Amino acid sequence: VQLQASGGGFVQPGGSLRLSCAASGSGFSIVRMGWYRQAPGEQRELVAIITSGGNTNNANSVKGRFTISRDNAKNTVYLQMNSLKPEDTAVYYCNLDGITVSNGSNFKHWGQGTLVTVSS
Repeated sequence: VQLQASGGGFVQPGGSLRLSCAASGSGFSIVRMGWYRQAPGEQRELVAIITSGGNTNNANSVKGRFTISRDNAKNTVYLQMNSLKPEDTAVYYCNLDGITVSNGSNFKHWGQGTLVTVSS
C-alpha cells in the first residue's frame, strides 16, 4: 500500500487549501480513509474520516469549515479546508484503514505528512 499526499502549503487566515491523498497497490480493500494532523508539541489528532460507504466524521474543531470526500474509482480522498485559522497549522497525515484480501487481517497505513501553515 502506498499513500501519496499533496496540497499543503502556506495560506493566510480565512484562506482555503485542498489536500489530496491517493492510495495505490493491490491485495487489499479500503475500509476508510482520513486525515489526521499534528501540531508542534501536540499529539496527532483526527481531522476527518470517510468510510467506503461515504459516511464521514469530522473533528468538532473543523466542522463547518473542512469537508472530506473521496473518489472510489481513483482510491483518492480529499480534504477541502476553508476559513483556515492559525490553529489549523500542522502537519497533515493521510491514513488508510484496510483489510488484506489474502488473510482478512486489518491494517492501518500512514502516508507522508504534508505541512499546512496558516499565518498572516
